[in-house]
Amino acid sequence: MDETEKQKRDLGVFMEETITIERMGYGSEAVGRLESGKAVFVEGGAPGDVAALEIVEDKPTFARARIARLVKPSELRVRPRCEAGAACGGCPWQHLSYDAQLEAKRANVAAALERTAKFGRERAEELVRPCLPSKRQWGYRNKLELGAAMDERGTFQLGFHREGAHDIASPGACPLAHDAIAKAPKALRGALRFAQGSADLGIFRVGVRHSLHTGDLEVALWTSPGSFPRGHIAKTVKSAVKATSIVRVMADPGKARKIKGVETLDGKGCWEEQLGDARYLASAPSFFQVNTAQAEKLIACVIEGLGGRMGEDGPEGLDDLLIADLYAGGGTFSVPLAQAGAEVLAVEAAGSSVRDLRRNADMNRVDLEVIGGDAARELPELGGLDALVVDPPRAGLADGVVESIAAAAPERVAYVSCNPATWARDVARFESQGYRLTSVQPVDMFPQTYHVEVVSVFERL
Repeated sequence: MDETEKQKRDLGVFMEETITIERMGYGSEAVGRLESGKAVFVEGGAPGDVAALEIVEDKPTFARARIARLVKPSELRVRPRCEAGAACGGCPWQHLSYDAQLEAKRANVAAALERTAKFGRERAEELVRPCLPSKRQWGYRNKLELGAAMDERGTFQLGFHREGAHDIASPGACPLAHDAIAKAPKALRGALRFAQGSADLGIFRVGVRHSLHTGDLEVALWTSPGSFPRGHIAKTVKSAVKATSIVRVMADPGKARKIKGVETLDGKGCWEEQLGDARYLASAPSFFQVNTAQAEKLIACVIEGLGGRMGEDGPEGLDDLLIADLYAGGGTFSVPLAQAGAEVLAVEAAGSSVRDLRRNADMNRVDLEVIGGDAARELPELGGLDALVVDPPRAGLADGVVESIAAAAPERVAYVSCNPATWARDVARFESQGYRLTSVQPVDMFPQTYHVEVVSVFERL
């Protein structure tokens, strides 16, 4: 073995091969085929690339590779805009033209129906509509979530966790975010380093939200419970960003993040956003869609999928229908459903979201029956329904929920999903329970990434 081969082995390179990359997978990587026919996943690849690959992981059924050199770059490539993208991983598709991103997302949704729901290719392709584009391809995010930690030298770090990694990348700005918060990572990193000094105040996460409609800007500091210099930190944060609200969320670090309490350090203590003609208040722990303009398209797709329409004065056409909204959050769909004339049963488990839901119903002067509880447990008690909206977390619907929905016998179900794989699994469950998938609308909530939102409609046979 010569010296070059030895160096490659030390770097984990098994072999080299030149291929033409075929498509984007549902993930950051592109997909091609080796001469053996084995699928190979290539970070930074684009459909149509002719690339010399270095195989760095060789499994029995697939391989992973990096590009050693581009023999012939794809015509779908564009110049990446964010220089820090490789470090933080927040925009893994930025090297693709936007049209190519949209087509890849539509193709991935159709592929999920084939692979997981076992649909025939022809039916899957007929059902899945072109992906609705985002008007803003950069600068669309109303929220940034930053990881925070003290490093081994005792220096406070604030930035982005790359997917699947624990280290923190620390770019100065994020071009995916609204201009008002794009430079917040650098500004807050400096301010919080100054405010803490060498002390560790237990800050493990920082959320920053901004609304183009209302101008609200909120900074949420997630900390472990305990003593905290509230006034000093609030003053320092306010000197770094023009916040209308600064809050502290007390929780235990880790995935569970059980909320122990929320306190207002300065300002309003909540964040206000507008979708269409509806206003929403959101507490710091509560979820809200990060692309406001595209969230309005989600709402329109749901209203129209259930037989209503978006009129000049807002949603309409669902008069006197009894509609349940499961995983209702702060009322993203519940409020416009009620505005359209429906009688709405809004089910939500998270305490902060239940409080937001009640406030948002009052603020928009609509009647909602708010039910605080787990969707799977509450659903059998709702009785017969005319229609149902479900927007579950990435894991999809829990076992038994589809059967409970079928027992409630709504004529139509609108299912909003952020994960095509779990959605396609649930599609098969619905079809086994007497429902037929009639429309699939991908919506691009997250340009420059592989993520895609899906609004689908089922009709009872």
